[in-house]
Amino acid sequence: MTIRWGTAGLLFSVVTVTLAQTPVTWLAHDMNRPRPPVVVPGKLSLPVAPPSDAIVLFDGKDLTKWESEGGAPARWKVRDGAMESVPLSGYLFTKEKFGDVQLHVEWAAPLPAKGRGQGRGNSGVFLMGLYEVQVLDSYNSETYPDGQAGAIYGQYPPLVNACLPPGEWQSYDIVFRRPRFHADGTLARAARMTVVHNGVLIQDNSEIWGPTAWLQRMPYTNKAEELHLSLQDHGNPVRYRNIWLRKLSEPRDWAPPVASEPAKVTLTNGQLQKFVGNYSTLIGEFGSIELVGDQLRLHMKTGQVIDLVPRSESEFALRWTAAHLVFNVKKDGKVGGFVLNIGGEQVPVNRTK
Repeated sequence: MTIRWGTAGLLFSVVTVTLAQTPVTWLAHDMNRPRPPVVVPGKLSLPVAPPSDAIVLFDGKDLTKWESEGGAPARWKVRDGAMESVPLSGYLFTKEKFGDVQLHVEWAAPLPAKGRGQGRGNSGVFLMGLYEVQVLDSYNSETYPDGQAGAIYGQYPPLVNACLPPGEWQSYDIVFRRPRFHADGTLARAARMTVVHNGVLIQDNSEIWGPTAWLQRMPYTNKAEELHLSLQDHGNPVRYRNIWLRKLSEPRDWAPPVASEPAKVTLTNGQLQKFVGNYSTLIGEFGSIELVGDQLRLHMKTGQVIDLVPRSESEFALRWTAAHLVFNVKKDGKVGGFVLNIGGEQVPVNRTK
């Protein structure tokens, strides 16, 4: 849970910016909302070593990559290879800013357990300082479902409750995609988050409505591509260790690569007609080539039908691919076969008819 006052204005200030689409079945923090079923995670081997391209934010030694709000020195304490939230010390922020990331965090709720509901082992991991994955001791403890461990706070309860007992080390693995905006500032794509808690999927590419908040539905207003990651001080001595992340590149566009067609030459139907026929390899039938209008088309025995794009009078690319074939054109103009070049391999193919 988070209550944040400051330069953003009063907690209940009125905003008119359009929100991302939000479900309306349940009000935020509704105790009548169905509880996620409890799942006992399999035993994990923690800590998880970071991959070679990871940025290690905390390795158990010091807080050199962290600071308090406004750039002040970090006020959390480090002991026994973990950093611990100090009551009234405030949020902890990374000095570096991040956008799209794969984030690994290990945390442990206080032992012995104290308090109940939102007062029991409360903290939070904030992507870009705005979008909270709730940290809470939800082991045999009741609270509103969209505020329990692994919730995207106030929006999405976890799919299941995979919490371990207080004092045990737990892990979050988070894939976060920041929101995107059109040139005019309107929202193009909402932020999304996938979360695995102790090896169990609990958030499945969840579309975030806007910045998470307590008793408030916030709009997307901050257009920054990178902001500080933060950890919440909620007055409970929650511990963290082994925090690392990987910066992610832009999401891949799965649309057809319309701009990648190779340069082509123009051949007459008479020039194309000589390639029509059946073809085979040493191990059997390969397929056939037909001419449809002015388009040469390869029908492979495996079922693929691929347009051939002429690069020269004897070389053709397989449309939308890096593969190409080179025909063996004899002195009399007849075609004896071709060599298919694909994935670094060359496959000789003979004409049979």
